[in-house]
Amino acid sequence: MTTPSLAPLAGTRVLSLALNLPGPAALMRCRAMGAECVKFEPPAAPGRSADPMSLYAPVAYAQMHEGIAHVQGDLKTAEGRARLDAELARTDVLITSFRPSALDKLGLGWEALHARHPRLSMVAIVGAPGDRAEEPGHDLTYLAESGLVTDCTLPPTLYADMAGSLMASEAVLQALLHRGMYGSGTRIEVALSAAAHYLALPRQWGLTTPGGSVGGAHAGYRVYPCRDGRVALAALEPHFAQRLCAAVGLGAEAGNAMFRSSTHAAIAAFVQGRDCDEIEALARQHDLPLHVLRYEAEPG
Repeated sequence: MTTPSLAPLAGTRVLSLALNLPGPAALMRCRAMGAECVKFEPPAAPGRSADPMSLYAPVAYAQMHEGIAHVQGDLKTAEGRARLDAELARTDVLITSFRPSALDKLGLGWEALHARHPRLSMVAIVGAPGDRAEEPGHDLTYLAESGLVTDCTLPPTLYADMAGSLMASEAVLQALLHRGMYGSGTRIEVALSAAAHYLALPRQWGLTTPGGSVGGAHAGYRVYPCRDGRVALAALEPHFAQRLCAAVGLGAEAGNAMFRSSTHAAIAAFVQGRDCDEIEALARQHDLPLHVLRYEAEPG
């Protein structure tokens, strides 16, 4: 029996002032959870958006804003602020990504906002927490601060921004629970640097450092080259490691042997001598967790 999709935010209205990635991604998550979602943006040309992401990443912008209503208003004018205030009067949670000083200048600091709309909650996405919220920063700087930039190669995705968007959508749920318990709105701060720090915990625990089990020390948890691509092998648990050793011809015993250089060399040689189809067939036969990356299937 298939469980029907949950919509925990059905009947809830979420309005966002946030531009670029984390805020819209959080709004997309709220929409997926059933919320009525509205984006309040500065004025722009007809049919255009004032969000810079609509220009430099139109595909991403379109996907994140599918099903999102748009309202335009200039918050530097009394008319624009009045329009936003009317929207907030029927909104449950407001998502922002401005620096606190910018919100204060617009009359949207938490104390002023809470006084006008006591049942409204705010999820404030900032770069860094507390007193550091005024500092400039970006996804890359927060990852570097958390030890997740280990060489001169850029990370393959925007980890802090996307993790921050998940934390922001989680904060929307927390804010609604708070209002249900206490009858009033609350402000929850979501720092992208804290999101990066959370993602970095496995590294801080030593799991993903070079000497860690999932950092390269375990021979069953590595990426190996094969004849026509690469193999992402994840035979970490003892039963998977034993099956891998048996398949490679090392016997069924694994344990500490998975950390020996001879085991690494044997598995590397075994994989290198086979193509992706052979490796996939082996995985099916021995129930091994792996994924092949064929050269011709990789993006250019």
